[in-house]
This record gives sequence, C-alpha cells and structure tokens, in this order.
Amino acid sequence: MKILKKFSTALLGTALAAGVVAGAVAAETKLRIQTHFSPETLSGQMAAEFIKDVTAMSNGEIKIEMFYSGSVVKAAETFDAAATGILDCDMTGGAYQTGKNPAFQFAGDLNGGYANPYQQMAWLLHADGYTQLNKLYNKHNMEFVGWWIPGPESLVSTKPIRGVDDFKNWKFRSPPGMITNIFKNLGASPIVMDFNEIFTALETGIIDGADAANLTNNIGLGLYDIAKHTNYPGFHSMPADHLACRKDIYDAMPAHHKAILKVGMQALALKNTSINEVKNAENSVKMAEKGVKMYEWAPEESAKYRTAVQSAWTDYATTPEAKELLNSHLNFLRGIGAMK
Repeated sequence: MKILKKFSTALLGTALAAGVVAGAVAAETKLRIQTHFSPETLSGQMAAEFIKDVTAMSNGEIKIEMFYSGSVVKAAETFDAAATGILDCDMTGGAYQTGKNPAFQFAGDLNGGYANPYQQMAWLLHADGYTQLNKLYNKHNMEFVGWWIPGPESLVSTKPIRGVDDFKNWKFRSPPGMITNIFKNLGASPIVMDFNEIFTALETGIIDGADAANLTNNIGLGLYDIAKHTNYPGFHSMPADHLACRKDIYDAMPAHHKAILKVGMQALALKNTSINEVKNAENSVKMAEKGVKMYEWAPEESAKYRTAVQSAWTDYATTPEAKELLNSHLNFLRGIGAMK
C-alpha cells in the first residue's frame, strides 16, 4: 500500500508539474487592429463580433485591441502603421494602398466586375485568391488574412443621381484608386478624403455627395440626415475590407492561431454579407418613407458605367502585379460564365 501511495503521489506531482509547464507555455497573441468603421455602424458591430468569436475559439489566447473610426491614424495610413509597428494589423481595405502599387485596387474592388459578394468570395476561397493577394502583400511586409464584403455600395447625394448625366460637375468624396479615374471620365469631380471627414464635408457643402459605403453603413454614418438622394440597389462598387497583419507578427503566431484568424474572417464574411443584404432591404423601405429619393438605374445607364469601368481596368493595370491580379479575376469570371 505504501508503494502504491508513493506511486500515486508521484503521478499526481508529475501531472501537476506538467500542467504548470503547459500553462506556462500556452500560446498568446496580442493584436492591435484599426478599422475605419465606427462602433455604431453595422460593420463596426460585426468587427466587435469577430473579436468575440476569435477570443472564444482561441480560449482567450488571442487578445485583440480594436481601434475604431481611424482613431490612431487616418484610414489610408492604417496599412503603413501596421507594417511599421505602430499597429499590428489593418482592418480597412486594400484599395487605400494604390499609391504603392495599382495592384492594390484589384486587391480591394474590381469596380463593376462581380455581381455580388458571393462571387467575389468564391475567387478568394476557390480560385487562387489567397496566393495572388499574398504575393502582393508580402512585398510590403504584410500578410493578407481575409476579406469581408458588405455588398454593393450606394452613392449618397444632395442632388438627384438618376443616371450618368447627373454626374456632370458632381463634386463627391471618393476613395483613392481607380474609382476616381472612372468618375472623372464620366464628368464628375472626385475629391479624395478620409472616411471620417465625409459628414462634415457634406454638411458644409464642400461636396455634393459621397462614395462611402452601402445603404446601411451610410445610415450609420448619418449621411442621409444631409443627403436625401441615393441609388439602390448599388452597382458601381463593392469593396472588400481586409484583415492584414504585419508579416513578422503573423509568422510568429502558432499554426492554430493563424487558422483561427483565417476561419474567423471567413465566418465574419458570411455573417457580414448576409446581414447587410437583409438590413439594406429593410432600410431601403425606411429611408424611402423618410423622404430619401431612391434611384434604381435603368439597364442602359448601368451599361454606360460598366463600359467605362472595363476600359479603366486595363488602363489601371500598369504594373506586373496589377496585370497578374486583374487577369486572375478575369480568368475566374470567364470560367464561371459571368463575363466574356
């Protein structure tokens, strides 16, 4: 009995020691992430839900500190802030980085290319999307982790936007990238400004309208309090917001943390797209009741825009990386019969 007692005591001591060691070496990843969305918007709420999911799946091993509304640096500066160590990850969008390489346009929004978010996610998940994107991101000390796509955006305006002719001399906030060239060619006057400057610029009359977000997020930004004209359903743009982390931070993560972040982003993508589809439909009714004019463009008007877009794609793809990314998208779209 004494021998058994000693043996069991020794086993218990070994187990406790192993538990202490296991606890001591438990992986921990701390990430400081910035998004341009405010916590009040639907996308901001979705970002908060992503944090909860990742925390739960990692049993608290992944700890995320989220900075909303571009509170550390301006939205377009988030990528550099992450790449240089001010932050760890960027949760804005690739198209903000077109000044580095026009390829980033095709890493965020193939304007007028995809019919819906599910098509665009299919390129990422089932074609060579991840590989193509990280060829680009890795060159800038960043790792592309995932996309989330709210869906087609709606323009907001203080003037009617019934068709292409209404873009003549229309001053509007534009994100950087190819979209500025497209709208210039259609007669508009795009002004590139930070996401969080839009409301004040509309309120003071600096701009007539904005290319900001989809119908639901535009409401969250308060834009329809000033601008009483919008197009719905949207068609001109469907940007994908990304999660991208500094390469050394990402590479140092254990494999299960990398998987949790990637799967967390894929879950976020599905939840975000589907809830935005529901909310946009509901809000289109509410906004119309509140006097916001809704313009559903005639097919011939949309065709004018898409003609301008397709020529802009090839004009914008001026680097080898941009050409490769564009061709990857086009090969996929042709392969599924969505484009000739």
